[in-house]
Amino acid sequence: MSEETSTVGRRALLRATGAGTAAAVASPAMAGAEPRRGFEAPEPKLRFRSDGTFRIVQFNDTQDDERTDRRTIELMERTLDSEKPDFALINGDVITGGCDSALQVKQAINNVVTPMESRGTPWAITFGNHDEDSERQSGMSEEDMLDFYMTYRHNRNERGPRDVTGTGDMVLPVSGSRGGRPVFALWLLDSGRYAPESIAGQDFQGYPDWGWVHPDQIQWYSETSRHLERRSGGKVPGLMWMHIPLWEHRFMWFSSVDGRSDADHERAVEKHGIVGERNEAECPGPFNSGVFTAIQQRGDVRGVFCGHDHVNSYVGDYYGVLLGYSSGTGFGPYGLGGEDEHRLRGARVFDLDENVEGMISDTRMVFARDFGIDMTPNDQPIDPLPLGPDQR
Repeated sequence: MSEETSTVGRRALLRATGAGTAAAVASPAMAGAEPRRGFEAPEPKLRFRSDGTFRIVQFNDTQDDERTDRRTIELMERTLDSEKPDFALINGDVITGGCDSALQVKQAINNVVTPMESRGTPWAITFGNHDEDSERQSGMSEEDMLDFYMTYRHNRNERGPRDVTGTGDMVLPVSGSRGGRPVFALWLLDSGRYAPESIAGQDFQGYPDWGWVHPDQIQWYSETSRHLERRSGGKVPGLMWMHIPLWEHRFMWFSSVDGRSDADHERAVEKHGIVGERNEAECPGPFNSGVFTAIQQRGDVRGVFCGHDHVNSYVGDYYGVLLGYSSGTGFGPYGLGGEDEHRLRGARVFDLDENVEGMISDTRMVFARDFGIDMTPNDQPIDPLPLGPDQR
């Protein structure tokens, strides 16, 4: 396996995941008003193994049309067979805008969820900026796609809170090895698509124009987190996924808001324990809407992981919270270019353990190159996989 298969580094992992554990275990249930209707945490549908462990695989940017590159599917299958996760996630840009009909959208989706379905692995998706790009010609909105995802037997997506920005915002509580109350939480947020044409008569020329997590989504997270705390008798540690990175991802890489030098990054590596690669500048939205501040205030989320920037694979500890990427899984969208085009195609693995402080015992990348998958910089499309009877 690659050099990034076992360390965040270890010091950073322990520092980040252990920071709030005493509060999570021992704090009393939080007093206060009941959460708004629709903001209650659901009952757990996932559970730690009998040995107290739980494994998650994050795929990212599978991003292809109905003729998915065969190596994308091979990488997913090889990863699932090797890692045997208890839950898998495709964290945004599941498909691209090249689908010309609703059928082709369904076929493109079916190609990349079949690896989980055929293995009986519970799975879910978040939406990215490209999933809805084909809506004009296909007629399939994100809401339509979400309904389609939910027809699969092993899918765990939900429709999300009403009257809140985003499609399918949700939390998946995980019960302990003995069942009962939630002991961990998987937060899935829709980070949006693109900025609007203008706000208050001002366009976004000179600013990034990607989407961002909105204040009402942050409020939903905070209230639902409090509900989980009340129900469990203490803060419930968790991980959060969204497609588009936070501004704090960039701040962490340089240990600076304004500095961009090699010396800044060297300082950041020492301070934040960063491992992995950064081959393109982070592409957050134009506004820092306060997700990280809300996470620090609640003190339960131990890490925030994204995709979007296909050739970044790093992770580090940013003031007690792991911030990281999974590089792109799909062989269809852009990569590194040239002979190295597919070198970072991969997936991120998370190992949880009830007996470890903070419960995150490790996170690491696995890469297509580790499995001996063909790295030739060309396209290798397949005919669409057959849809199941419930998906037709």
